[in-house]
Amino acid sequence: MQNRDVHLTEHLKELRQRILITLGAFVLFLIVSFVFVEDLYNWLIRDLESRLTILGPSDILWVFMIISGVFALAGTIPVAAFQLWRFVSPALNKKEREVTLRFIPGFFLLFIFGIAFGYFVLFPIVLGFLMSLSVDHFETMFTAEKYFGFMINLTLPFGFLFEMPLIALFLTRLGILNPMSLIKARKYSYFVLVIVSILITPPDLVSDILVIVPLLLLFEVSLSLSKIVYKKKLREETTVKELGLSEAR
Repeated sequence: MQNRDVHLTEHLKELRQRILITLGAFVLFLIVSFVFVEDLYNWLIRDLESRLTILGPSDILWVFMIISGVFALAGTIPVAAFQLWRFVSPALNKKEREVTLRFIPGFFLLFIFGIAFGYFVLFPIVLGFLMSLSVDHFETMFTAEKYFGFMINLTLPFGFLFEMPLIALFLTRLGILNPMSLIKARKYSYFVLVIVSILITPPDLVSDILVIVPLLLLFEVSLSLSKIVYKKKLREETTVKELGLSEAR
């Protein structure tokens, strides 16, 4: 019992260390992003016809911090993935450690692809639709806080949603997930993804389809990858068992 408590304490200490390293990386990326935040800001508002307004001095800091935070989060993704890998790697064999280590660049790339989809595809469509509603009815004036808050709410979730295939691949490889459980959860997952799509898009069919279809495809890609990895893992386990039996004879 005492050994178990010592073992648990060591794991908690290691987990704390990994979390602190990840937080340290986030702070470092946040500082670097803040140094270049004015260039980032100018790039993000390059297509606006008028300048954004602020309602108080604190809005300036909020806008710059939220922009820096998103870019810092993107930079922290591979660090967090590597620290997670370091934490679980003792429970993996050598081949599994090598395979799962290759996932780390994928986490970063998929996060960037998700952000890019939200920013370059979804955000212009939704903003254009909402602006079309204001024509001849309202005098539009964007505050920096509202504009960037709206942008982040539309783009940031897709950075995480686009991680689905790789997370499914990773968890299947570790034996935590299998394609059967994904198949059982398919209809519930579809329902949740459709609800999310409807909530973050304006009430028109085109916008809904533009979001729903990619999310459902991501789920199906996740399921397909999980099946491939699961079958491969079963074959490897069967081969190991057969070799063990042959050596025993």
